[in-house]
Amino acid sequence: MRIELKDKVALVTGSAQRVGRAIALELAKSGVHIMVHYNSSDPSQVRDTLHDIKSHGVDAFDIQADVTQPDEIDKIFETIHEKFGRLDIVINSASVFQQRTLMDVSLEDWDLTMNVNLRAPFLITQKAVKVMENNAVPGGAIVNICDAGVDGPWEAYSHHGISKSALWMLTQVSALTLGPAIRVNAIVPGPVMKPAGRPMSDEEWAKVGESNPLNATGSAEDVGRAVVYLCEEDFLTGTLIHVNAGEHLP
Repeated sequence: MRIELKDKVALVTGSAQRVGRAIALELAKSGVHIMVHYNSSDPSQVRDTLHDIKSHGVDAFDIQADVTQPDEIDKIFETIHEKFGRLDIVINSASVFQQRTLMDVSLEDWDLTMNVNLRAPFLITQKAVKVMENNAVPGGAIVNICDAGVDGPWEAYSHHGISKSALWMLTQVSALTLGPAIRVNAIVPGPVMKPAGRPMSDEEWAKVGESNPLNATGSAEDVGRAVVYLCEEDFLTGTLIHVNAGEHLP
């Protein structure tokens, strides 16, 4: 059965820019009110994101918080209570993406990556459940944004891949624990945006897609639509969707 998303409330972490922003906008198109979380995004990016979300006729507010700090996560939920008084959907999208081989990972690198990519979704899940339990049936939905680390060892991004593999396990344990009231699923995006922080020509970007079965690159909106699908469908939990043109296939 399709769940009506209109007037639901969603927290989307890391949603001022890039894939998180696209997810927030796709949810807004379905009538979902959005709590935009960010940490270090430029204020102009945050304003633009809020404007674009609100253009779909929904409410949107922003909260700056460092999710490596548990008290900052508390601040997120205090703001949700103040602005909306309820919560139906959580998208754990905030992430750090450090390129390190195993022997190059420092303790600081490890702690930062695990705290953002794994501990924060764990703490946010625990806190969200307490709010969602007060909502009417059919309850809530949590979607965790994983990546290629789920599909096997990722030597060049060793600790990052480990954190995302563990996030998929958190997704499965959460699905078992929180059903039937709350559904928990995950998404693995593939080549949907050019890398942040370094220029890449359109020709170079096109070549990125040449090795996957569809011979294509995608868009952040592809991920956003998959998130909406997981939030709408009431018979899906513990599911992992690859939005990656099949690049995970052997």
